[in-house]
Amino acid sequence: MTRNEPADAPPMTADELLDAVGPAFSKLRRTSLLEVENPISAKDLSRTLVLNHVLEAEATQDPDREITVGGIAELLGVDPSVASRMVSDTIKAGYVIRGASQRDGRRTVLHLSPAGRELMARFRRHQRSAFEYITADWPERDRLDFARLMLKYTDSLADLRTRGLAADPPR
Repeated sequence: MTRNEPADAPPMTADELLDAVGPAFSKLRRTSLLEVENPISAKDLSRTLVLNHVLEAEATQDPDREITVGGIAELLGVDPSVASRMVSDTIKAGYVIRGASQRDGRRTVLHLSPAGRELMARFRRHQRSAFEYITADWPERDRLDFARLMLKYTDSLADLRTRGLAADPPR
């Protein structure tokens, strides 16, 4: 039962539950704007889209995993010109710096600046605070199960690149 359902409402069918997932996902991003602790501005929230991918590439410590503007465009599913404007904005804000590729000096790669690392640390704290605030009345087991399942879901999203997008998803 969701909070919007009356207490005596019949449980949702599997199809109704799965149909409700899409609208629920569209609400998730907005919840991270909650003023839980040190609110993140809407502009910085958008910048974290770029910063997340730069941070992830750096975290792998794989010298072959360099992130470029083109890589940002691909990962965000946006046009290269849109990605270029997004990256330029994060650079102007002082969160990202450009550098030469260690594999190909003609390529420009992106790195987090100290200010970018600080923003991401603050954003992570903010996300956790928002999650804890939103789920405060949930049993601890439900909170942890949801967190594990959300991580499993995002891992499956990442795996789509390696297994390829199927024309017809499995049922």
